[in-house]
Amino acid sequence: MVRYLSLDWLDELSTRVADDDHLQRLAAEHSIGVTQVVTDGPEGDVTYHLLVRDGIARFGAGAAEPEDVRMQQTWQTAVDVATGRLNAQEAFIKGRILLFGDQQSLIGAQPVFGALDAIFSALRPLTEYR
Repeated sequence: MVRYLSLDWLDELSTRVADDDHLQRLAAEHSIGVTQVVTDGPEGDVTYHLLVRDGIARFGAGAAEPEDVRMQQTWQTAVDVATGRLNAQEAFIKGRILLFGDQQSLIGAQPVFGALDAIFSALRPLTEYR
């Protein structure tokens, strides 16, 4: 088991993103850099990114470079979305996830996020959310 948003979890997700053929193919058709900032977690604030460009999809610690979109949320909101207790769209509408940058790029990259969701779902049973 790995703890949600720990370095081990980020490393595992990074490996799964790099190894996912579907996501890598989508990276040839889409381009987006997304930074996620999760505040108030057990180890403080955590920043990680998804970068999809030029046929390569990459996930890891730190901010995306270049960054098209930045999302910020509390630890509790991140856990609620990750575990399915809160729908991400609802979290945006209620202001629990703050969004900065090119919102249109998020819409254009929906296939990428669909593929990424499958990776998150596969990792969920191996993740502790505490």
